Amino acid sequence: MIEFEFVEKLIRSMDASSIDSIEIERGGTRIRLAKTPPGAASAPMNSAPVVQPVATPGAALVPPVAPAGASGSEPGSGAAGRGSEEAASSNPGWVDVTSPMVGTFYRSPSPEAPAFVEPGSRITRGDPLCIIEAMKLMNELEAEVEGTVREVLVQNGEPVEYGQVLFRVESA
Repeated sequence: MIEFEFVEKLIRSMDASSIDSIEIERGGTRIRLAKTPPGAASAPMNSAPVVQPVATPGAALVPPVAPAGASGSEPGSGAAGRGSEEAASSNPGWVDVTSPMVGTFYRSPSPEAPAFVEPGSRITRGDPLCIIEAMKLMNELEAEVEGTVREVLVQNGEPVEYGQVLFRVESA
């Protein structure tokens, strides 16, 4: 069981940092703290964290997909985030799939397995796109749109930031 004082300390720490969300499992209980409510396109970084219990132990996070035209270019987002505004505006049918958290990006479920998707892959809602490891938890990112993957903007094993564009999908 996670103690209330521990959660309060986490909330205060998140308020003082630029971390947007964190998921912790301790003593058989899993909680998720997020500054941005699920489904919100964007919220001020100084908003209060939302405590969201995760019902199923071991369940993968189902992160939101940014709408077409959303910017993944943020200071410090690296080469993968550059030019997302230009690509989104020049390709109005494309959707930017962004990282829901800070972590490490993996294109496949294991080092010897093939990538979940490649440019040109046809995807439907619920298809796995990648895994983002955050605090030793493997979070599977699932597609929330149907279409064709046009660009994979991050290399395997590369660190990613919250809001960084990972994939561009031409919606069906």
